[in-house]
Amino acid sequence: MTAVAAPADPFVPAPEPARYAAPRATIDPDRSKSWLRRALPIVRAHRWSFALALGLSFVGLVLQVQIPNLLQRAIDNSLHPHGVPLHFYVYWILGLGLAGGIAGVISRYFVYKVAYDIETDLRNMLYEHLTKMSFSFYDRVQSGQLISRANSDIRSVQMYLTFAPLILLQCSIAVIAFGFMLSINVLLALVAMVTMPFIYVVGVKMRKSLFPVSWIIQARLAEVATIVDENVNGVRVVKSFAAEDQQLKALAKAATRVQWGYVKDADLRARFTPAVQNLTQLSLVFVLLLGGYMVIQGQMEIGAILAFNAYLLMMQVPFTMLGMLIMMGQRAAASAERVYEILDERSEITERPGAVDLVAPKGDVRFERVVFGYPGGERPRVLDGFDLHVRPGETVAIVGRTGSGKSTVARLLARFYDVDGGAVRIDGHDVRDLTLASLRANVGMVLDEPFLFSLSVRDNIAYGRPTASLDEVVRAAEAAQAAEFIAELAEGYDTIVGERGYTLSGGQRQRIAIARTLLLNPPILILDDATSAIDVHVEQKIHEALRTLMRGRTTLIVAHRLSTISLADRVILLEGGRIAADGRHAELLESSPLYAEVLAHVAEEESVDPHPALTNGSGRMS
Repeated sequence: MTAVAAPADPFVPAPEPARYAAPRATIDPDRSKSWLRRALPIVRAHRWSFALALGLSFVGLVLQVQIPNLLQRAIDNSLHPHGVPLHFYVYWILGLGLAGGIAGVISRYFVYKVAYDIETDLRNMLYEHLTKMSFSFYDRVQSGQLISRANSDIRSVQMYLTFAPLILLQCSIAVIAFGFMLSINVLLALVAMVTMPFIYVVGVKMRKSLFPVSWIIQARLAEVATIVDENVNGVRVVKSFAAEDQQLKALAKAATRVQWGYVKDADLRARFTPAVQNLTQLSLVFVLLLGGYMVIQGQMEIGAILAFNAYLLMMQVPFTMLGMLIMMGQRAAASAERVYEILDERSEITERPGAVDLVAPKGDVRFERVVFGYPGGERPRVLDGFDLHVRPGETVAIVGRTGSGKSTVARLLARFYDVDGGAVRIDGHDVRDLTLASLRANVGMVLDEPFLFSLSVRDNIAYGRPTASLDEVVRAAEAAQAAEFIAELAEGYDTIVGERGYTLSGGQRQRIAIARTLLLNPPILILDDATSAIDVHVEQKIHEALRTLMRGRTTLIVAHRLSTISLADRVILLEGGRIAADGRHAELLESSPLYAEVLAHVAEEESVDPHPALTNGSGRMS
């Protein structure tokens, strides 16, 4: 067994300096805790900025609550007995107002800074988690659901985490104001609080009613996002079937379901919010009745009743905000549960403790009694006792009927999925004992569906090696027979391709994908029907380049086209999850009737589906 060195530093396939700060904390993994307690580590990571914001906000409130007290003294001491000059109180009120305004500006700055920092942390944390999830996760989760949770749901959680403490602090003005009210007149202060129990009861009912509706709204928004995402990405399919009206109906149906949720939410708010806000007005009526009577009877000064009313008006704002806080809390709780649902998912493909890096492999590949079925349902077996040995530098083509497991073999080698039984080994090492980064850096893949990013041609080719020079990119493009059509593009290698590369033809996208893999120069290469969208003339040129590049490189070719088989030193036939025939192409034609039958079937499929040869290198009809 070949030894695998474990370097001191972790293997990095494409070293590039990080352009963002990693989240300072993550959510608490304990699922038994409430959603808010699970989110507290993220808030604590920004505690100093948050504490400064809340502290200054409290200072501003304390300064603000002093103004009615000064107003009372100004009326009682300056307007009636003229004992103190009026401008004395005017200057104090102006000074307190200015100081409170400065404290408010600084506080608001830090509040919004913390808000956006928390939102950034949540987004990066969710995206980092998504990058670690296995292929089986993406096989069953809709992209629109992920987009919705990464946007609107995270925003709801961030709003509550940041502004709920601020709103609660704003509500503390009610406590301070009540203290001043007690200092003025205890009986009148108690009368002002007579409606508080009713406000509490209404608030509890409001919270219980809004939570399920908030969950429904967020879930249905995700449905709309899914439909929009699928229609944007599948616009060519929609238009080719003239299915625009059908998709519009589907979107309208989903939008109507969202509309119902919002209408129900508005109905509940219309029922409860006025009660929460206006019960305090009833307190004002009681205060005016009793306070007015006490002033008439000479038991209270006019300044005191005016200050009392000012404090009572201050208390109305927190109760108005309390209703908003309840609604925010229910929306955030529903959103948090949806975000946690993703974050609590564990990837099926993880590195074992003590996993080592794959360094300079020779390329000896073995599949030993491999058993595998895709997750979901009864997991029918795609491979059942599959055995294959590919020697270093050997090129093997895998042939079989549709659904026989040809592409599955490639996915297991790169450990996109784990085997249910048996083992996949490289240089004698089980791929499950290797670090994922080093494994996939040494196993290059060109898939049958080339995916390009909305970047320049150069960036797409250099995706696996961002630091590659332009000369290296050009050489890879030349080897993939892509340099000619790239030179004809408006800005050459700096041309930005459209989303998924759809501004290029299928053959052009596939050649850029081949160049992207060749630039990495991996010791093990997988070509999964990599020339399916390229015409015969261009395919021959690519094959000539690939023959040179595959020399000394272990290569697995998933062959769907007869012309691809010519690249292989040896061909295996998959049938029933196992190898039914193994040998050279000419030998198998003579010795295996099943091999000849499968090739005839493949040839028939090619004649029925002429798409691979529809476009030439420039994307025009040939």
